[in-house]
Amino acid sequence: MLKLLNLSFLPKSPAAGLLILRLSVGLSMLLLHGRLKILNFSATAEKFPALFGMSSSVNAGLAVFAEVVCSALIILGLFTRFAALMLAITMATAFFMVHKATLVGAGSGELALVYLFAYVTLLFTGAGKFSADRA
Repeated sequence: MLKLLNLSFLPKSPAAGLLILRLSVGLSMLLLHGRLKILNFSATAEKFPALFGMSSSVNAGLAVFAEVVCSALIILGLFTRFAALMLAITMATAFFMVHKATLVGAGSGELALVYLFAYVTLLFTGAGKFSADRA
């Protein structure tokens, strides 16, 4: 019974776990967030805040770069730590500056925080064995 509860019958594979993490956060960021921003860039830029002394268009462009280009790099496992750093900065900005570190209610930054933790994890671990970085 203890073996069943510990799930010890499953093989332990940190490399497979990192692959699943990279694919899930990379694909969801690219398809659900980055794709919409790049397809509607003009409307996106109008809604973006002007932060850190940069215009809303520049900030929108940086977010699109992170959410499209860096997400694709994460998926491939290419320059993973750089891509994870760019995405972590983007998600930290979204969580703290845009969503005001709010975790509940309208305008919640909960999803940005979850992405932030995933990207920080990849920043520390790298892409893992199943990646272009290791090829």
